[in-house]
Amino acid sequence: MNVCLLNDSFPPVIDGVVNVLLNYAEYLKKDHQAEVEVGTPEYPDADYSVYDYPVITYPSLNTAPVTNGYRTGNPFSEKQVAELASFRPDIIHSHCPASATVIARLLREQTDAPVVFTYHTKYDIDIRRYMKVRSIADELIRAMVSNIESCDEVWTVSRGAGESLRELGFQGEYRVMNNGVDFARGRVSDGKVAEAVKDYDLPEGIPVFLYVGRLISYKGLPLILDALGMLHAGGMDFRMVFVGKGPDREILEQKAAEAGLSDKCIFTGPVYDRDVLRAWNTRADLFLFPSTFDTNGLVVREAAACGLASVLIRDSCAAEGITDGRNGFVIDETAEAMAAFLKEACRDIPHLHEVGRNAMDEIYLSWQECVSEAYERYQIIIDQYKSGKLPGREMAASDRLVARAARDMQEMERIRRLGEAWVQQLKDYKAGMMENMTESNYAADHPYLARLKARLENYRMHSEH
Repeated sequence: MNVCLLNDSFPPVIDGVVNVLLNYAEYLKKDHQAEVEVGTPEYPDADYSVYDYPVITYPSLNTAPVTNGYRTGNPFSEKQVAELASFRPDIIHSHCPASATVIARLLREQTDAPVVFTYHTKYDIDIRRYMKVRSIADELIRAMVSNIESCDEVWTVSRGAGESLRELGFQGEYRVMNNGVDFARGRVSDGKVAEAVKDYDLPEGIPVFLYVGRLISYKGLPLILDALGMLHAGGMDFRMVFVGKGPDREILEQKAAEAGLSDKCIFTGPVYDRDVLRAWNTRADLFLFPSTFDTNGLVVREAAACGLASVLIRDSCAAEGITDGRNGFVIDETAEAMAAFLKEACRDIPHLHEVGRNAMDEIYLSWQECVSEAYERYQIIIDQYKSGKLPGREMAASDRLVARAARDMQEMERIRRLGEAWVQQLKDYKAGMMENMTESNYAADHPYLARLKARLENYRMHSEH
C-alpha cells in the first residue's frame, strides 16, 4: 500500500500533529511494510534526508512571526503536486484542513485515490486568535469546513472533537480514531529521574504538579495559577512545573510572580528529549490539564504511560474515558474547584499514585495499536472506493474549481517538462557539436581555426588602440 501523508507542519516544527505524522509514517513502514511519502510546506534549512521515506516540500510563505512559528504553504505548485502524484498513492491522508487538504483534493483528481482527513484540534480558535477581523475569520472557517467536507472519510480524535466540528457547520459523518503515545509503558528509574531534575528545587515530601504543552492561556493555565495562589495563601507548600514554550509564557510568569508563586513555579522551557519528559512524568505526583480546547490531550496518555494521573475538566475531550477517582480525576472548570481538589488530594499521595497505576493499565494506548487500526481502515476505504460502495459525500461547491485546477496544473507541468526536455536536447546537441569539432574537422591546426584566431587577434589590437 502506498500512503501519502499531508500536513501543514513537519520538523523542524514540533507539535502534537507533527508527532502524529511521524508515528504514522514509522509504524506504517515498520509493521505493515507500506510505502510512505510526506507532503508539507517548505521550511528553510530543514534536513529531510534523515527520514527513510521521501518528504516532498512545496513553496511556502513566511507567516511564522504572526502564527507562532508556522509557515503557510502554497498548494498550487505544479511541480511538487506532480511529484507527489508520481508516487501513485493508494490512499491520501491529510492532517490539516488548510493547504494540506487542498493538495489532497488536487491529488485525488490526478490519481483517483480516496482522501481521509483527521480533525486534530480546534483550528477555529487559532484562526480567530490570529485573524482579528471577524468577517474574514468567519470566511476562513467556512472554507476550512468546506475543505473537510470534500474528503471521502473524516476521522476525529475524540467524540468531543467531532461535536466541536459539527458546531462549526460540518454536515458529514465522522469516525473516532484514537491517537496513541510514543512513550513506553512504565516508570523511569530513580537514577534517570534524579539526573533529569537535578537542576531544580524539588524537595522530597512536597507535592509536585506538572503541565506539559504549549504555554497559551486558552489551555486553562491561568486557572492553574489562580488555584495555586489560593493554596499558597492557605499556607500549602508545593511545586508546579510548566514544561513547554508558547506566546503567553511571559504573561504566565508575571501572573505567578504577582501571586507570590515565583519560588514555587518552575518554567523549564521546551524539552525535546522524550526520555527527559518521561522522567518529569515519573517525578510528578499529579498532571494538571484543565484544557477545554484540546480535542484529545495526548499528554494525558503520556502521563498515564508513566503511572501519572491527570486532573481534567468535566465533560472536556481530554476527560473522555476517565473514571473519576479510578484512572484520573475530573473537576468543574473553576479555580476554586481545582484548589479544593488539590488541597484534599495531597493529603493522600499514595492514593494519587494508585490512580496513576490504574491510568497506566486502563487508558494507555500505544501508537503501534492506533496505526494498526488505521491501516485496517485504510484497506476498507480503498476497497469501498474502488467498488463505488464508499458512502457518498456531499459535493462541495469548490469541487469543480479544484478539478479544473488539477487539470490545468497537470497541463502546466507537462509543458514545463517538455521545456526541460527541449533545453536538455539543445545542451546535448551543443555538447555533441563541440565534441565533433574537437575530434575531427576542427582540430587545433585546422586552417579555418588559424584564420579565425588571426581575425580575433587583429580585432583585439585595433580595440586597444
